[in-house]
Amino acid sequence: MSAVQIAVPAFMDDESLSMFAASVAHFLEDEASPAQTAKWREDGFVHPDLWKKAGAAGLLGLSVPEEYGGVGADFRFDVVLMEQLGFKHALNFAIPLHNAVVAPYIVSYGTETQKRRWLPGVVTGDTILAVAMSEPAAGSDLQGMRTTAVKDGDEYIINGQKTFISNGAHASLIIVAAKTDPVAGGRGISLFGVETDKVEGFTRGRLLDKMGQEGRDTAELFFSDMRVPAENLLGGVEGAGFAMLMEKLPQERLVIAWQAMAMMETALNLTVEYVSERKAFGKAVMDFQNTQFKLAEAKTLATVAKVFLNHCTEQLLAGTLDAATASMAKYWITEAQAKVIDECLQLFGGYGYMNEYPIAEMYKDARAYRIYGGANEIMKLLIARSLKQ
Repeated sequence: MSAVQIAVPAFMDDESLSMFAASVAHFLEDEASPAQTAKWREDGFVHPDLWKKAGAAGLLGLSVPEEYGGVGADFRFDVVLMEQLGFKHALNFAIPLHNAVVAPYIVSYGTETQKRRWLPGVVTGDTILAVAMSEPAAGSDLQGMRTTAVKDGDEYIINGQKTFISNGAHASLIIVAAKTDPVAGGRGISLFGVETDKVEGFTRGRLLDKMGQEGRDTAELFFSDMRVPAENLLGGVEGAGFAMLMEKLPQERLVIAWQAMAMMETALNLTVEYVSERKAFGKAVMDFQNTQFKLAEAKTLATVAKVFLNHCTEQLLAGTLDAATASMAKYWITEAQAKVIDECLQLFGGYGYMNEYPIAEMYKDARAYRIYGGANEIMKLLIARSLKQ
């Protein structure tokens, strides 16, 4: 029984979602055991063969329309997938990034030719997706990016560097943000589909050595006179990239929030189980008033977070989720995640500090959630702007 018990909202009460949850759980039972997820962390990445297995199991490209090989599912199915990954402590497998962050750019903005060329592989796992926005000198400030793309006949020449790119070490199709007009600010940013095995001048840097999420490959990317066919300009329109990014960021922030929610809920469940069995001074740790109060606070935080997140998700599905509300979800839920997991680790005592316990890995993994997808300080700025009349 989950420690977070709320009624299933009407928009999620669907037999097809329950069937999909069971299918994902079965796949993860076979492919994401503790030994297997430990191997991801040891290697620094999830092997490309597992992506193909996930594709064969129907877990990839959920939003891709049927005419391009997908099933045309809505965001609810991505929610179910993220919850199951969280419950199995398998969020280092960056399927949510592939499915619900990057693929929608192609589905929403790609030309017909681009969709037919790229989307089938997204569904099968033959194509692994990444999006390259952040740079060494431009993280949350997208307009400050320095990567440029200069038109040269029927090609663009791209120069620059990207960093902190999830899936960067193995992605075969990367949506790269670059300035086609360096003096036009946001209106000068364009997006390009870079097929990594078909271009010269593209180099992957080292796998970045992170304090958490060690199994999620994160790399630097370098472009040195990289020539990309003009037909790879996403949507075929220059200068539309910033608008595309702004339109899709609310969903990306809910993707982060749902993963944080699933991790928070799993941490709470593991802790309730642990303190119910662990003895101290002749009784279960759960029987101490301090334990009960700490878990009561954690359960309340997690419950409020999930109710709000369900509300935001319903708005997203209805097309009414605004940027400020999405920012609230990303900011508040990741802060709640950090607090809950910290309190849970404390209740594990010394064992909570041992990496062999999932709670220790969660503690490390959770820290990045307040940084990527726009640092929480940026989320507060976006929320504050909505207060101005």
